[in-house]
Amino acid sequence: MSEIEYRFTIRPLTPDEGGYLIEFPDLPGCMADGETIEEALINGQDAKADWIAAMQEAGRPVPPPTAQDSEAYSGKWVLRTRKSLRRGLAERARQEGVSLNALAVAMLAQCLGQRMPRDG
Repeated sequence: MSEIEYRFTIRPLTPDEGGYLIEFPDLPGCMADGETIEEALINGQDAKADWIAAMQEAGRPVPPPTAQDSEAYSGKWVLRTRKSLRRGLAERARQEGVSLNALAVAMLAQCLGQRMPRDG
């Protein structure tokens, strides 16, 4: 599995399809899905590793992560919230069968995806 950190987006698929889609904008065409957010994250890491391996086997260059993401942001973030908000999020995560962290990451990614124009 690739140890390089690439930014990704997660969004829900249509109600007919169900589940969630994860995409890696720095790796064209690299995406995966899963029934739950956590499954999409796991499948996405596998897809990223396979994408990178395929490029290397073909002798093609693997693009580096977007500079601002890999150099300026660690990915770790501490957030203080009201107890009632944390409780509500924890209950929602338990209902969906995912970790609180996975739920928060997916909700933030979904929110940004709805407000930011998509490339390509």
